[in-house]
Amino acid sequence: MAADEHEGHHIEVHLDRLLSERGMTVTELASRVGVTNVNLSVLKNGRAKAIRFTTLTRICEVLRCQPGDLLSHRPEQPSDRTSDPAPGNQT
Repeated sequence: MAADEHEGHHIEVHLDRLLSERGMTVTELASRVGVTNVNLSVLKNGRAKAIRFTTLTRICEVLRCQPGDLLSHRPEQPSDRTSDPAPGNQT
């Protein structure tokens, strides 16, 4: 397994920005959404492997945002790829 377990995904979570813009804490959001602070922190720090649509919906309702405001896809960079040799360069 890679040193960084979430290295394989390229989803960025913008929860810090949204919370700041709304003057809300993680604790307050967690309480209003109905999830634990720990689970929300896992999402906020980009370590979540999945999110339930019901949780995503509730976060969007509380923050009055769209899923695209909360999450974005960061295209893979060449340095993100594994070090597999290019076709034809195998020995």
